[in-house]
Amino acid sequence: MALKSVVREPAALKVALSQPGPIPLDVDIFCGAGELLALVGPSGAGKTTVLRAIAGLYRPAAGRIVCGSDLWFDTAGGTMVPPQTRAAGLVFQDYALFPHLSAVDNVRLAMQHLPESARTAAAMSLLQRVHLDGLEARRPDRLSGGQRQRVALARALARDPKVLLLDEPFSAVDRMTREPLKDEIASLHRSLAIPIVLVTHDLEEAQALADRISVIDRGRTLQTGTPDDVRLRPASAVVARLTGQTNIFAGEVERRSAPGASGRIRWSGGSLDVAQTGAFVVGERVGWLVPTDYVVVAEAAREGESNVVHGALADVAQLGERTALTVRAGGDAQLRFSMATRDARERGLEAGRALSVRLLPEGIHLMPAS
Repeated sequence: MALKSVVREPAALKVALSQPGPIPLDVDIFCGAGELLALVGPSGAGKTTVLRAIAGLYRPAAGRIVCGSDLWFDTAGGTMVPPQTRAAGLVFQDYALFPHLSAVDNVRLAMQHLPESARTAAAMSLLQRVHLDGLEARRPDRLSGGQRQRVALARALARDPKVLLLDEPFSAVDRMTREPLKDEIASLHRSLAIPIVLVTHDLEEAQALADRISVIDRGRTLQTGTPDDVRLRPASAVVARLTGQTNIFAGEVERRSAPGASGRIRWSGGSLDVAQTGAFVVGERVGWLVPTDYVVVAEAAREGESNVVHGALADVAQLGERTALTVRAGGDAQLRFSMATRDARERGLEAGRALSVRLLPEGIHLMPAS
């Protein structure tokens, strides 16, 4: 059985949940058909609770969950569809396989909607789709962590789902196994015309796999957008920190941007050109950030060249092919960026050495002052 034959008609997922506690929720998310939405945020932010609510394993105090034309949860109307009748495939981070059943039987168990005579062939096909052909008869204790997660993935697809829910699917496997699993998820994303919701704390995974990212903290949706929107244009300093930004500072608008002309902010006793100042006005205090990939080593600076910051290397850390560098730029301000390790070696970069960097104006983003 081909994978596409076990997928229902595409449908969008709409979720709105709220409650004051014990797990606070104020979440509003949308995931379109064929879209992968990543929920990111710190531990305890409520990401898994949202996923469990979609699957029907958790009942929030108030809200509404709709998948296509199916209403799964609506407190206003008193609707609570039980989990076993929701067309949702859930992959748990700890696999949740039956240890006494073989791989094929674990998958077969999720196929109650199929005639008994068709289940084995369908289960074998799904295991083949996740590259487990030849291992169908093995029990979970005879499979590696990555193989167990693939069985869990096949079992989730066996439910003929309208939505696929992935709860930290890479957290229980080692890094060597993680990359092939990420490739598997990416391949499924390309072949499935259903919403996929991925919970992860790994921002690189979210940016690599997701069409859109929803940042959640303390049960609240703070921002939803494309990976570039969230990374380069966070709505606040809180979102910036939650998405791994480190170069976050405070400044003041000195000149507003206009068509064909950059704006300018005051910072650390000097001025920086910025491509856009948005709705901020002259004299307004702002937060601002520059992503690490918009910080570059300034070669011999020309007189009057903008956005050059002079400082000294406070730290140099080799991280395989990349080297992380921290420049102390006056006072307590520290600018972080990275470059290819080979380039860092050729430049003889080491802690204590004077170094000038340039902040690319197009990468500087202004936010409300904290």
